[in-house]
Amino acid sequence: MRKSLLIVAHAPSDNTRALLDAVHTGAVAAGGGVQVTCLSPFDADPDAVLAANAVILGTTENLGYMSGALKDFFDRIYYPCLEETQGLPYALFVRAGHDGTGTCRAVQSITTGLRWRAVQEPLVCRGAFDRRFIEDCRDLGAGMAAGLEAGIF
Repeated sequence: MRKSLLIVAHAPSDNTRALLDAVHTGAVAAGGGVQVTCLSPFDADPDAVLAANAVILGTTENLGYMSGALKDFFDRIYYPCLEETQGLPYALFVRAGHDGTGTCRAVQSITTGLRWRAVQEPLVCRGAFDRRFIEDCRDLGAGMAAGLEAGIF
């Protein structure tokens, strides 16, 4: 059975779109046997999460918190997915103008409640935009897809 990787990310600018595209590109390139689906937080619903074997979350840092779009996603999927997705592997990338600490803490609080399992430390792209962020995001997508395909998580 083919594994499914869901990417749910808010990308309101050209720079954040480049990061999302890199995550997606890395996942597709590394996970030949993995179905990769990329959705806006507004388009992702409980059925998309329930169909996934792993999730990559992406958000901007907004006032020291996750984007309203990602929070809306969690508000809509939390209870329908609570019992069904325990142990779901996930990773997080954050485009942070400052330090990203509050954003990571907020996402971790919700994913802890869902009992999802972080498979790596959050990737926080801090400060002024740097082209290296794109490579880091590509590696994140590739690592998640390869790990999922290999059955590591």
